[in-house]
Amino acid sequence: MSANTWTIAAARDALRKGEITAVDLTMSCLTAIDAGDALNAFVHKTPEIALEQARAADVRLADSRKSGGDAPSLCGIPLGIKDLFCTKGVPSQAASNILKGFKPEYESTVTTKLFGDGAVMLGKLNMDEFAMGSSNETSCYGNVVNPWKIDDRQLTPGGSSGGSAAAVAADLCLAATGTDTGGSIRQPAAFTGITGIKPTYGRVSRWGVVAFASSLDQAGPMTKSVRDAAIFLQSMSGHDPKDSTSADIPVPDFEAALTGDIRGKKIGIPREYRMDGMPAEIEALWADGVAMMKDAGAEIVDISLPHTKYALPAYYVIAPAEASSNLARYDGVRYGHRAQLSAGDGITEMYEKTRAEGFGPEVQRRIMVGTYVLSAGFYDAYYNRARKVRALIKRDFELAFADGIDAILTPATPSSAFGLGEMANADPVEMYLNDVFTVTVNLAGLPGVAVPVGLDKKGLPMGLQLIGRPWDEAGLLNHAYVLERAAGFVSKPQKWW
Repeated sequence: MSANTWTIAAARDALRKGEITAVDLTMSCLTAIDAGDALNAFVHKTPEIALEQARAADVRLADSRKSGGDAPSLCGIPLGIKDLFCTKGVPSQAASNILKGFKPEYESTVTTKLFGDGAVMLGKLNMDEFAMGSSNETSCYGNVVNPWKIDDRQLTPGGSSGGSAAAVAADLCLAATGTDTGGSIRQPAAFTGITGIKPTYGRVSRWGVVAFASSLDQAGPMTKSVRDAAIFLQSMSGHDPKDSTSADIPVPDFEAALTGDIRGKKIGIPREYRMDGMPAEIEALWADGVAMMKDAGAEIVDISLPHTKYALPAYYVIAPAEASSNLARYDGVRYGHRAQLSAGDGITEMYEKTRAEGFGPEVQRRIMVGTYVLSAGFYDAYYNRARKVRALIKRDFELAFADGIDAILTPATPSSAFGLGEMANADPVEMYLNDVFTVTVNLAGLPGVAVPVGLDKKGLPMGLQLIGRPWDEAGLLNHAYVLERAAGFVSKPQKWW
């Protein structure tokens, strides 16, 4: 079994024992990346940086073996980094032409933490432009292709963290960073048969992560197992004074929390998530998940989250509003793309031409929606009303948790992966419906995790979502660990690329 197929946990143990070097492990991944160009997951490869970091990790591992100490869990582990994270001296484009040629002079807090623990960066991963999309079809680098294939179609890996999901599922890296504003870690994880966790808002620093919607964005790990997610999240988490929304609360040992014991825990099943027209296979998968949790000794409780039906409309007012504000800085003045100007053009023409050329259609659509809902005549009718709905959605969850619910089990996506281009001519709302089960978690700032549970009749992976109490990633990951072990999902995509 090639080393690039290992989990973080297996690689960590082999590295600590000296059974493999970080350089050999990194080379195994770099070889897989070069062979995986058809997936279009890695868009900026950084083999020189990777090998330099791997050599440094080997020195650190050797020192810890001599001294009898333990190197950090991520020491020598090769990772992929989503193109939304600023990495010093390495292109960080957010998959947008407007940031073409931008190489930050600084390192995001998340990547600083990962590199501080000895992790290895293999390169930057493809994504939807500015994280806006559910299919990875809005990227300036072109579509990412799902490694799962069942016929002659190319399937979406989901979005916006599609490159991260495809790279992990295809064993191009051991794990990858993702970000989640309305489901962008959990939906691609479900579409590719991997694990993805969106932590509580404020658990992981947003500093140095290109902003989409600042009150919703949260970075998290995308991994091959729940244990790996716990190890990875440990390294990413913690207070950061550079991020005003970062929480100054202790980070528990997430891996130590994986006891596999959830006896007596209460799992909520929200009746509002039984959507009209939900595919029978998703319904059956959900029922299987409920049975698995019950068999593990959990108590299943029917709950109501009455404002769920307003979540998607509220999200698609709040997120574009924040995006229109955040993306105002991309104007061609200081960095990134600047349009060629004609004689007589002034600063206004430079702004207009630069933004028209630099932003793709989906980003333009959301900027226009956002600007509209924030405009003087519509602010109260749309934006303020959406904020009130958001408060009601948060309250629904607070009441459920106040009633003693420990975690909530729902589907992760309304379907398995669909074909690239299949929604090209559809109403944009059709695409937005991919987030129907995930956006409530972002609106309420809660932690949520997607776990692969089975295959549909076509042979594509499907996942379930667990939603946890605020700041209880440890408990949430333990519930996910129980679900993962009960489901026993070990399927991998057949290599065609």
